[in-house]
Amino acid sequence: MWILWLVAAAVLGIGEMHQGGLYLLPFALGAALAGVVSLLGVGTLLSAIVFVLASVIVVGTLRPVARRHRRLPPAIRTGAAALVGKRATVLERIANDEGVGCVRIEGGEVWTARSYDEDEVIDAGERVEVVEIRGATALVMH
Repeated sequence: MWILWLVAAAVLGIGEMHQGGLYLLPFALGAALAGVVSLLGVGTLLSAIVFVLASVIVVGTLRPVARRHRRLPPAIRTGAAALVGKRATVLERIANDEGVGCVRIEGGEVWTARSYDEDEVIDAGERVEVVEIRGATALVMH
């Protein structure tokens, strides 16, 4: 019987790895513990009781901790990293091969700009998105 408990623990553990919500992990741990208890020679009924109790205890202790962890605020992006993803208006035609280009990013900041796609030329007045910041240059694309 202990082999069935360990197979169940493995299947539940693999399911947890693919699912990732800490729903199957308590049952995988309960099945593993029931397998160990069954290996020691106790009966099937006692193994099932160990499975249920261990699963309930792990759910009761692990899930609240996981929920608190998921409620942490997202990391705040500051500085140049905060500009990535923002929209901008092209003030000066962007042509990488000519080394020209300038944009006004939402919020009023003016940045030297280059096209993310080396061959793309973007005319003044067009709206673009900031994809990356390299030094003091914003890499943008349509």
